[in-house]
Amino acid sequence: MKESLRNLFWPILRQFETGDPVKRYKPSHRTILVVVGALFLVLSTAAGLASAYSEHWGALIPVVVFFAVGLVTLVVGTLGSNDAVSRMWGQDK
Repeated sequence: MKESLRNLFWPILRQFETGDPVKRYKPSHRTILVVVGALFLVLSTAAGLASAYSEHWGALIPVVVFFAVGLVTLVVGTLGSNDAVSRMWGQDK
C-alpha cells in the first residue's frame, strides 16, 4: 500500500528525495511535519467553510494555498524518506 501511494505522490516526493544523502535527521521532525500538515488541512477546511458562508470567491485563494501546503507536508512526513524530511527542514547544507 505504501509503495502504491509513493508512486502516486512521486511528483511531490521527487522534489525532496533527489540529491546527495543527508546526515541530519531527527524522528521528531517527521512528527512535526505530520502535525503541521494536519493543521494546515484543518485550516484549509475552515477557510473553505468561511468562504462558502461569505460567498466571496476570492476567499478560495487561501483554501488552495493552505491545502497545497498541508498536502505536501503530509505526503513528505508520512511517505518521504529520512532524506526528504531533512530537506524539508532545510538541513541539506
